Amino acid sequence: MEKQLHLGLLASRPPLPGGFQSGSKMKMGPGRKRDFSPLPWSHYFETLEDVEVENENGKDIFRIYCSGSHGPVLLLLHGGGHSALSWAVLTAVIYSRINCRVVAMDLRAHGDTKVKNPDDLSSDTMAKDIGKVVEALYAENPPPIMIIGHSMGGAIAVHTAAANHIPSLLGLCVIDVVEGTAMDALNSMQNFLRSRPKTFKSLENAIEWSVKSGQIRNIESARVSMGGQVKKCEESASNPCMSNSIGEDIIEEEEEEETEAEAESNKKRMKEDYQEIKKESIFTWRVELSKTEKYWEGWFQGLSALFLTCRVPKLLLLAGVDRLDKDLTIGQMQGKFQMQVLPQCGHAVHEDAPEKVADAIATFMVRHKFTEFKEGYMC
Repeated sequence: MEKQLHLGLLASRPPLPGGFQSGSKMKMGPGRKRDFSPLPWSHYFETLEDVEVENENGKDIFRIYCSGSHGPVLLLLHGGGHSALSWAVLTAVIYSRINCRVVAMDLRAHGDTKVKNPDDLSSDTMAKDIGKVVEALYAENPPPIMIIGHSMGGAIAVHTAAANHIPSLLGLCVIDVVEGTAMDALNSMQNFLRSRPKTFKSLENAIEWSVKSGQIRNIESARVSMGGQVKKCEESASNPCMSNSIGEDIIEEEEEEETEAEAESNKKRMKEDYQEIKKESIFTWRVELSKTEKYWEGWFQGLSALFLTCRVPKLLLLAGVDRLDKDLTIGQMQGKFQMQVLPQCGHAVHEDAPEKVADAIATFMVRHKFTEFKEGYMC
């Protein structure tokens, strides 16, 4: 399954409510029920902001979550189907380690970002989006920026860096995406997407599924990030989530034999059933990833060579060494980038092991003199 998830379908901070530290894995005692209730973004980020960007058809609005006011910016790009909230736990951890600012962004058609053309998910368009958001935030004087992307977001980070959309770019970090395994995985991606549940009866139910299915192996991260992957079904008669078609068919078949009182009783029962369905707050996926298939090759094809041409210091974090393809293997032997393998993680490496990923990024940035460890932090 890990190999099939290349679109992204997969600290001295005060204790968080519930008695666990940011980035920790919860250990449950015998017979104790795990808590799948959602956690708010505000436990991990300081602010959220909607950034307006001009385009040919009007304005696009990009949702960003931020922490920090000085130091280099870590610009975080999530994987396909995910949202900026997938970086929540990592943000809290790394912000406690180094002097930095964090900007985590909902990419177009994801999370709470609203664009005029959500169907255009080409690498070129998405890379331009990144440049426009940076320009809207910092005008002509952007601070030093380290761009970090996971899966699809990693591919978009490479395209952004290669096209020089961020003139103040310091470095590039790509998490668990390389061209070879990503391209191999595309053939089985539709089957994986079809195997997922279409709806969930609640957000808690979606969080539970994400943990038990192994999509996210860190329950804390799942509790904050799944809200960015799913949404409530719209209360519409045409919406399959709210369809009462079975009940309607039964009514039609019995219509001729019904008395007026029985018909009224059936209408009342149907109304009550509908209210029960609404009460259950059925959730579905925010992004229909199967409809983005025409862009998959464009995200990943030629990615390894493009990554190697980026002229900034580069870090590649992988869940397994088997993910390296030929170009990257040669490039790594030639010292063209730094690589670290984080075993015992799923594809969502930064969610499963936020402490380890934060340590790797912090060490990389300090080694290159991009920033310094915070006073009092012992690495």
